[in-house]
Amino acid sequence: MAKFLYKLGNWAAENRKKVLGGTIGFLLVIAIIALRMGPSFSEDMSIPNTQSANAGELLDKEFQSSENTAGGQVQLVFKAPKNETLESDKINLMITETLNEIKKDDAVATTVTPNELGNLSENKKIGYATVTYKVAADKVTEASKEKILEQIEKTREADLQTELAGNVAFSEMEIGGVTEVIGVIIAFLVLALTLTSFLAAGMPIMTAAIGIGIGLMTIIIGTSFFDITSVSLSLAAMLGLAVGIDYALFIIVRFRQEVEKNHSIQESIALATATAGSAVVFAGITVIIGLLGLSVAGIPFLTMMGVSAAVCVLIAILIAIILVPAILGIIGPKISSSRKNQFLSRISSSDKKQKGSNKWGEFVTKRPILVTIFGVVLLSIISIPFFHMELGLPDNSTKSDETTERRAYDLLTEAYGPGYHASLVVVAKVDKQSKDHEKAIIEATEEISHISNVKSVGPAITSPSGKVYMISIIPKTGPNDSKTKNLVQKIRDKSKEMKKENHIELLVTGSTAVNIDISQKLNDAVLKFSLIIVGFAYILLVLVFRSLLVPLKAVLGFILSLGATLGFVVFVIQDGNLINLFGFPTASPVLNFLPVIVVGILFGLAMDYEVFLVSRIREEFTHTGDARKAILVGIKESGKVVTAAGLIMMAVFAGFMLAPDPILKSMGLALTFGVLFDAFIVRMAIVPAIMTLLGNSAWYLPKWLDKILPNIDIEGESVIKDMQREKKHYKKPKLVEDN
Repeated sequence: MAKFLYKLGNWAAENRKKVLGGTIGFLLVIAIIALRMGPSFSEDMSIPNTQSANAGELLDKEFQSSENTAGGQVQLVFKAPKNETLESDKINLMITETLNEIKKDDAVATTVTPNELGNLSENKKIGYATVTYKVAADKVTEASKEKILEQIEKTREADLQTELAGNVAFSEMEIGGVTEVIGVIIAFLVLALTLTSFLAAGMPIMTAAIGIGIGLMTIIIGTSFFDITSVSLSLAAMLGLAVGIDYALFIIVRFRQEVEKNHSIQESIALATATAGSAVVFAGITVIIGLLGLSVAGIPFLTMMGVSAAVCVLIAILIAIILVPAILGIIGPKISSSRKNQFLSRISSSDKKQKGSNKWGEFVTKRPILVTIFGVVLLSIISIPFFHMELGLPDNSTKSDETTERRAYDLLTEAYGPGYHASLVVVAKVDKQSKDHEKAIIEATEEISHISNVKSVGPAITSPSGKVYMISIIPKTGPNDSKTKNLVQKIRDKSKEMKKENHIELLVTGSTAVNIDISQKLNDAVLKFSLIIVGFAYILLVLVFRSLLVPLKAVLGFILSLGATLGFVVFVIQDGNLINLFGFPTASPVLNFLPVIVVGILFGLAMDYEVFLVSRIREEFTHTGDARKAILVGIKESGKVVTAAGLIMMAVFAGFMLAPDPILKSMGLALTFGVLFDAFIVRMAIVPAIMTLLGNSAWYLPKWLDKILPNIDIEGESVIKDMQREKKHYKKPKLVEDN
């Protein structure tokens, strides 16, 4: 692969203008196609073949006569001013006029007032009207939403508090806001200090932006053919931007190292693409495998989330090995180390006075036991909260109180209790052997009403076929409360009894039951996915590092950083510690698909850092046979790049952590601290400390195994050796005058 990448880098540098022009042209073409087709995101996060999903399908089949079930619905939640109620003529007239204005929108199918629905609270202060559209929730236009916003603003001016709930989103998820820009600015500063050049610092950001543009446009086109959620786009943008910057950084740093060896600009580009490019391809493939591995869970929306992010990572790899060499061919002489910015050189750690120093490497190798114990104990303590993790799906209660959805949620809770948001639907399926099933249904309804935590049970409604009954249940607790989960399980246990006695099966569905089943399925998938990932990582690293103990140390370090990451997430998000510092409105369950996402992404990133650090250590050990010296050289030469890459990742992820959407915030938090724990505590401290303790035995590999394993040269050493042998016969293409 290294020889192919050498030729590719050389070709890209020679055809630099064509490559740059072709890439920008491709971006423009795919952007035009994507914009013309438009996004068509699916917010379906259901999981097939769960009890709640099967019950939902049965419900839809048996109760087809329900009107407007496919239409988007908005609830206008009203709270009367002081000393008034929603029953007053004045308030009723205002509500009716508001709904009449909204109904003038051709997209609106029906509107119903609170009095018509009979949903006023006990004190008659709170109630809600409904607006049902002719189209699905995600098809409601911005003009229709604006119509509602204009009307409720008038009611607010008249002191009638009006907030919005329902399945039509008014507070949209931000994908590219100011917070993400802050992360990019921090990344630019890290690059500037690392490369001691503002021009060089801007190059990885520019190439990453081009790659992200192509990747996101590809995903938008894909929404017309596959069920892709909007969260997938955000995750892909987050990861694609971070790895895009890092991969370009690795190649630029290697390019400058080759220039310092007195290679020509052309040859330096080709060698950088062959060596660092090989590592980039290998590291990127591990990230892609981790993302595609999400399909192991068998959950459609999670699979497409992994595929979407993998597309952006693949494009980041192609950009790094094709576009980056081309741009280096244009600006290479200007960013070579001989032309460093004097100001940045003075404040950068690469200053000549410090160039020969390796204080951190010396500290770790002199105190390996202390560093190992401290790192392992610290991460183990941080991992403790993981063992009481509760999974759930964020709802309007987790949004900021500045959003109308959160205020509507609070009003509905005040009016009807927290269980209003956790309504359950029990589908009673009658078996052919049931003789007196009507009596059995009445008994079942009565028994359900006596289960603890049940607030109310509606009468059983018969389907047209007479074989299925629908029973509505309102719990006393909210949708993410453990008591609600226990209630669902108790009803399902009751179903087993009734199936034996009365030949009636009780199936629980509704959004709350669906989310409970999804969370359980995802929770079960974490262990299975983690074992597959860890096993794969060990085999892959044995091939790369030709060792049994180094890969074992790497995967154990990954498990440690993963545990600490999830433990810290639980500590903050679920337990409510430091939520004000990180901007979370309130404590809530951990996002149900977050652990699986973190496993997939953190695995790829951990292998990135492991490869870039340990491969340099292995290269030095191969040449000298001195284990401690190899560790010092690896930390000195690769540690700086790994540190910069880690800081860049953290900066980009932290930008998303500052976003207002709770899903983006939780993913940003998890990945920011995941990189912190893995890159700086595991890879830069625990890994070299343990390798120091192991000494030469770290590289032990049985001879019989060494003979049968294929040799993966990710550093491109074969290319360098071939170049040295063929240098006399190699006629260098003239790109620019050497400086």
